[in-house]
Amino acid sequence: MPMPKFFSRTVSHFTAWVLIISVSFFSSALCFSEYVLANSEVQALSADTLFQADLISDVYIPREKADPIKVKGLYLTAYSAGSDKKIDSIIKLINNTELNAIVFDLKDYSGHVLYDSKIKLVDDLRLEDVRIKNLPVILSKLKSNHIYKIARISVFQDPLLVERKNEWAIKSKQGGLWRDKNNLAWVDPANKEVWSYVVSVAKEASKLGFDEINFDYIRFPTDGNLSSIVYSNGNSKRYEVIRNFFEYVADQMKDEPVYISADLFGLTTERKGEDDMRIGQRFDDAVNYFDYVMPMVYPSHYPSGYLGYKNPADYPYEVVYNSIKSGVNKAVDKRAHVRTWVQAFNIGAVYNADKIRAQIKASDDAGADGWVLWNAANRYTDKGLELENKENI
Repeated sequence: MPMPKFFSRTVSHFTAWVLIISVSFFSSALCFSEYVLANSEVQALSADTLFQADLISDVYIPREKADPIKVKGLYLTAYSAGSDKKIDSIIKLINNTELNAIVFDLKDYSGHVLYDSKIKLVDDLRLEDVRIKNLPVILSKLKSNHIYKIARISVFQDPLLVERKNEWAIKSKQGGLWRDKNNLAWVDPANKEVWSYVVSVAKEASKLGFDEINFDYIRFPTDGNLSSIVYSNGNSKRYEVIRNFFEYVADQMKDEPVYISADLFGLTTERKGEDDMRIGQRFDDAVNYFDYVMPMVYPSHYPSGYLGYKNPADYPYEVVYNSIKSGVNKAVDKRAHVRTWVQAFNIGAVYNADKIRAQIKASDDAGADGWVLWNAANRYTDKGLELENKENI
């Protein structure tokens, strides 16, 4: 029996509306699913990379590693790096001399993280002291002036972290935290959770746009009542612990678009065999894992009698040449290049233009691949430097 026309039209209209609503619901569900998927991918990226480096889009944009250069740099504290006046004066100095690089602290010997970090542990333990409030602006300014950017990270001297995480500290036989002669506590170099934290800071610096990550204080303590330390490394020698850390850093940073460098005591260039100066540092180990090894060959830090000199600080060329030449010989056919820390401060002698230039010449003559000036107070001039005009480059 045929349906009435009215009923037929009603059913048709009803069917059409059902179809429209169904399609709309399906489309909305599909869009929502795509949104959830996309959002979860962004969250996964955040977890994997610790944070987003592109401050406009909040999505990390991969970049290529910078071309290697012969670094001619200087060191700045976070206070100096965070000062517009100071950073502008340093850029002017660089643009008028042979200098081409800046090293500055992102995490210093106090343990403070000195910029606005997105690392969860940093936030949870309140490890920040944001002295560089405009870091993205600074990095952009340095890049526009063709300045190579090196982030410095203090590793195992970290009194702030151990105050927050006592279980990560070097302990004393008398109980509680062990402290050095300056009453500073240290994290345990054998603690792999500490390793992971240090690398998370390094990776964040990479994402921010630095060209190189420099690791300092990669050693056991050197002063204080060392006999009261409770070592947790069992049968492992101290140099094995530090070497394992080197290997871990190299592996974790291998896919980052940055170079990695390590600061070592100057005397390590001349030590042989198992001699790690009782602090775990061996030059022979470091050259296998870093792109640059940077011995601190400050002439004022060498003992009286070194090379027969009563006051080695009076002989900057001879001290630096001998030390760096030993390091360069150890680095033959190894991964690392040797780069020299240059004394630019008055200890042991007045370090004028001639003494600064003598160290640079010694570094070059010994075969080092660049140098960086160190003055803890960040007082730098063009004395001892070759003059250039790069402002129009």
